[in-house]
Amino acid sequence: MNERPELPAPEGWEEAGPRISAPLLFLTVLVIAACGLVYELVAGTLSSYLLGDSVLQFSTVIGVYLSAMGLGSYLSKFITRGLARRFVDLQLAVALVGGFSAALLFHTYAHTHAFRPVLYALVGAVGTFVGLEIPLLMRILKGQVKFKDLVAGVLTLDYIGALAGSLLFPLFLMPKLGLVRTSLLFGILNAFVGFWSTFLLRSQLGPAFGLRLRCVLVLVCLGGGLTQAHRFTLATEEEIFQDEIILAKDTRYQRIVMTRGRGSFQLFLNGQLQFSSADEYRYHEALVHPAFAARPGGTRVLVCGGGDGLALREVLRHPEVREVTLVDLDPEMTRLAAEQPLLRELNRAAYADPRVKVVNQDAMVWLQERNQGPPFDLAVVDFPDPNSYALGKLYTTRFYRLLRRQLTKDAMVAVQSTSPLFARRSYWCILATLEAAGYQVRPYHLAMPSFGVWGFALASPAPFEVPRHTLPELRHLTDPTMQGMFAFPRDMERVPVEVNRLDNQVLVHLYAGEWRRWS
Repeated sequence: MNERPELPAPEGWEEAGPRISAPLLFLTVLVIAACGLVYELVAGTLSSYLLGDSVLQFSTVIGVYLSAMGLGSYLSKFITRGLARRFVDLQLAVALVGGFSAALLFHTYAHTHAFRPVLYALVGAVGTFVGLEIPLLMRILKGQVKFKDLVAGVLTLDYIGALAGSLLFPLFLMPKLGLVRTSLLFGILNAFVGFWSTFLLRSQLGPAFGLRLRCVLVLVCLGGGLTQAHRFTLATEEEIFQDEIILAKDTRYQRIVMTRGRGSFQLFLNGQLQFSSADEYRYHEALVHPAFAARPGGTRVLVCGGGDGLALREVLRHPEVREVTLVDLDPEMTRLAAEQPLLRELNRAAYADPRVKVVNQDAMVWLQERNQGPPFDLAVVDFPDPNSYALGKLYTTRFYRLLRRQLTKDAMVAVQSTSPLFARRSYWCILATLEAAGYQVRPYHLAMPSFGVWGFALASPAPFEVPRHTLPELRHLTDPTMQGMFAFPRDMERVPVEVNRLDNQVLVHLYAGEWRRWS
């Protein structure tokens, strides 16, 4: 049987031009796709750092980017002449806008109130440019490749490039380079593709000296930005944070910043204050010691979160403790807490204690997979506030039930539970969730200068009484003050709320709505 003849190209496709290297030009599709996706990930990550609610930020960024790509594809039909030159121009436009996007967003957040409009304008511009590029490239390759092979090749490499960008970003780019340097590096890559294309498409470009000169200027501009990226990031963060920055580090999971001023230092994760050395002892004494007072004699302790080692410090005050397992997701956080001089001094070298075992893993996954070893007598749950779904899952009935499986029948659990004054419904949602997971719960709170009124939950699978006696040598807690923490004024009393489950994550919505009033 004779092979079917090739169908003619669709209407509007011009006749083939001079021969060009189709395989090399195909390779640019992979680079274009990887660059476009990385710009999108940079925007989503940065907005989630600065604004919280990562699901909302990534959803809106992805939506704007994809719709802008559609707009760009539509607009490509109006470009009828000089396709090769327009293709190179688009590479340079994407390089400049995408390359400087992270720096511009940081600057906008630090100095203006227009972060969201600028964010979506940048994402929309990059998406439109990328949406223009692929149709132009396919039209440039018209007649050079069979139509079916052209479509298959371009789309295949487009998706492979997107995969490459999505893997490189969390595994290498984010922890090694940070957001500003990553966007600038990929801007350079885009500009280099433009420069390279002036040679691949020389048969269609004609005189290209001016175009190549523009490519070189863009490369020099982005390269200069790359050399100053770290200095720019620190300078911008100094505008965001009130005090001198003494440490700034991107990890695979978060951005860690330490600042120092007015006789104390502070730790921020993703822009959110975690503690101030001036008053953190109030928080950590209240978090840890009521559980020991309610369950004296516990020898095996689990700490979930608390990578700074400060809750660990309070746990190790109790001489009866023989073994502590600390589960924290970020190995860089626990390494810093063990080695950074200020942190090490504040946590009293807690990580050097031979009783401590560190597990760097998602606490929920670890609880689910742990199927051997004796149960714990006490657990301290010290996660950041539930401002994202990744954190919100650690406040669900699922998490608390997994935790209960690893406890003795009369174990005590202490849970940091946000503010019952500023986020009243969120606070009581956490306690209702603990109760739904089968715990007896006692709410308590204290006042801190750095945070205001802060809340906790004391819980156990078995009934228990409010603790009355604590260690005598603590800086803040005494027997009377500990008992007073369990009394709630009228404006913080319980309100009806829905239970936080893994499939609804109602707590994240409550938390975002309540804290937005105070932002």
